[in-house]
Amino acid sequence: MPAPAIDLTTRAHQWLEPVLAPGGTALDATCGNGHDTLFLARAVAPGGTVHAFDLQAAAIERSRRRLDAAATGTAIQWYQRDHAGLADVLESIRLDAAMFNLGWLPRSDSNIITTPASTTAALAAAVALLRPGARLTVICYRGHAGGAREAAAVRAWLETARIRLLAREPDQPAPGAPVLYAIEPL
Repeated sequence: MPAPAIDLTTRAHQWLEPVLAPGGTALDATCGNGHDTLFLARAVAPGGTVHAFDLQAAAIERSRRRLDAAATGTAIQWYQRDHAGLADVLESIRLDAAMFNLGWLPRSDSNIITTPASTTAALAAAVALLRPGARLTVICYRGHAGGAREAAAVRAWLETARIRLLAREPDQPAPGAPVLYAIEPL
């Protein structure tokens, strides 16, 4: 019997839980439907702040509805813009955690995707904003058009960035399967 599939989103949350606390500050660089945004908001409540980015208005609206319904009491700062520009608006912010869930917005136009150049710029900017001991997770979905190229760019970035790789899951991903990286700044 094959091993059960790894829920990479749950694993990403588990990697970030130890560095999140009430009053903290977190980044969801690709808020999509708001699942990670909600996780981060609950983890830094009360008194915390989550900065949530997405290029698409539909993603911001879906995420906002999810967070409003959950009533976490956490301050959410919404940014409808490419995550590559996060350093422009967060330049003085220090983050306890950051999440990247790459690809496209489910139940939306699958031609609107994150891209290698935008994502690697955003990763570099996010790492520069991390406090000592903070963590960042990135899930690369390699099975869609452009996904394998973006995942290769993330992998290449990881090899040259000033970070410590905490985990790669699964250790030996099947071709086209998603992969999770958990990192911390040096």
